[in-house]
Amino acid sequence: MSNLVVVAYPDVATAEKVRAELFELQKQRLLELEDALVVARTQDGKIKLHQATNTVGVGAAGGALWGGLIGLLFFMPFLGAAIGGATGAALGAAQDYGVDDNFARRVGEGLTPGAAALFVLVDNAVTEKVLPKIAPYGGQLIQTSLSPEEDQHLRDAISAAKAAAPASAGPAVGD
Repeated sequence: MSNLVVVAYPDVATAEKVRAELFELQKQRLLELEDALVVARTQDGKIKLHQATNTVGVGAAGGALWGGLIGLLFFMPFLGAAIGGATGAALGAAQDYGVDDNFARRVGEGLTPGAAALFVLVDNAVTEKVLPKIAPYGGQLIQTSLSPEEDQHLRDAISAAKAAAPASAGPAVGD
């Protein structure tokens, strides 16, 4: 079962750095990510979603490949690839997996302008090795689906990192 962890950061760059660190840790097999989404609130208050995977591009590429192969059967590989690519792109745009975009936008509304939040769906993690790698980035824990003990352990690690780091740019979550 996946666990959702949402952490707010003072800016998009920090949230992106943490996401990149999590992907590195995944390559080392220290955790299994189902999704990692960065939600940013721009200075003018707009909400921007930065998906980890471009489903439109993946759908278009897969559709073009399968369309081309099927088109070969009918001696029209280019037409098949074009139709398959368009169909795949449309299906990719309609497909949403992982973190619910509407939920992410609602949470993003509570961020201060210029701040960002990282939404992570984690299937499995070696907590004692992952937390020390991401704790130095600080952040403010907004929400988790972790057990109360795991939630408190994460909050303690973030608090310890904040205490050790120089003063930050202020809270990422508005009042």
